[in-house]
Amino acid sequence: MSGSRERVLARVRAALADVPAGEAPEDVAVPRDYAPAHDQGETTALFAERLEDYKALVHRTPPEGLAATVARALARRGAGRVAAAEDAPEDWFAQAEAEVVRDGGLDVAGLDRMDGVVTGCAVAVAETGTIVLDGGRAQGRRALTLIPDYHLCVVRGDQIVAGVPQALPRLSPARPLTWISGPSATSDIELDRVEGVHGPRTLEVVIVE
Repeated sequence: MSGSRERVLARVRAALADVPAGEAPEDVAVPRDYAPAHDQGETTALFAERLEDYKALVHRTPPEGLAATVARALARRGAGRVAAAEDAPEDWFAQAEAEVVRDGGLDVAGLDRMDGVVTGCAVAVAETGTIVLDGGRAQGRRALTLIPDYHLCVVRGDQIVAGVPQALPRLSPARPLTWISGPSATSDIELDRVEGVHGPRTLEVVIVE
């Protein structure tokens, strides 16, 4: 391990050998000639397929059907009280019977008592079936989507990109990024799959086309 570290550092030192001490190197063009995405089909259909591979529940609806889709999803779940970011659109919940609790700083115990959480997202990646949250509009803070056992996420069609390289320019490294690929699960212990270790056991996604 230490030998590998020294080899990497030696290459860095060699690359910076002509840079005066204390000065940062000038910006250089970095070749990015790799494919930003692979032609695996229409992005929205691919995204839905990948989500289903992860055992997430997926719905596709036009904008006018969003409120009804959210209401049906919460009713099927039996959710009586759900958390949502303070700036989540009221229209999402126009037909829902569940009580929507706006997150004004709910503590851990308060979030744990919720039947679920409803959020939007920053961007979604079709090839990996990944949803990315950055704490932006309709998403709320990170704890909001890590503590409740059920997460219903609304994804607009224009937020879906084909590959990860296309998603990165839409994100800021200064923001708290959460990358979600299906319900929370791990197989670290004796290769036994355990769900809900570090996030919701159930992920449901509404794609608005």
